[in-house]
Amino acid sequence: MEFSERFRFADWPNSKIPLVAAGVYAIWNGDDLFYCGMSGRQIEHAIASGKHKFGLITRLNSHASGRLSGDQFCVYVANRLVIPTLKHGDLHKFASGELRLDHLTKTFIHDYLDYQYVIVESSSEAYHVESRARRGEIFGKKPILNPLDT
Repeated sequence: MEFSERFRFADWPNSKIPLVAAGVYAIWNGDDLFYCGMSGRQIEHAIASGKHKFGLITRLNSHASGRLSGDQFCVYVANRLVIPTLKHGDLHKFASGELRLDHLTKTFIHDYLDYQYVIVESSSEAYHVESRARRGEIFGKKPILNPLDT
């Protein structure tokens, strides 16, 4: 099992990712491993039902969007990386709509973060590989935002 090269979220979308696939991904900021995740739960059912877009590509697309609604990675980025950089003078801009946390989160993701991925055969394999990555067994370090204890 070998992960892909790294790709910048700034260059999203990525035509190399299959439209229907289970996979595991790692998100980086330079040498810092930020997050490891998987996508493709029930990939077998999605393939059997003829889905045209499912799994890894839809998950990474959600992360690239910066939208906090329904995306735990984006929530982590907003809470741990974006909000701490806000200035007191920025707060009133949220009330007026001049600033939106989704937009700031997307900008951070696109400006600073890269991802890499590996395609796997099944959802059970994806769970296994993701757990290993989150425990630090694959990259030699645990992700900052969602580590697993060994």
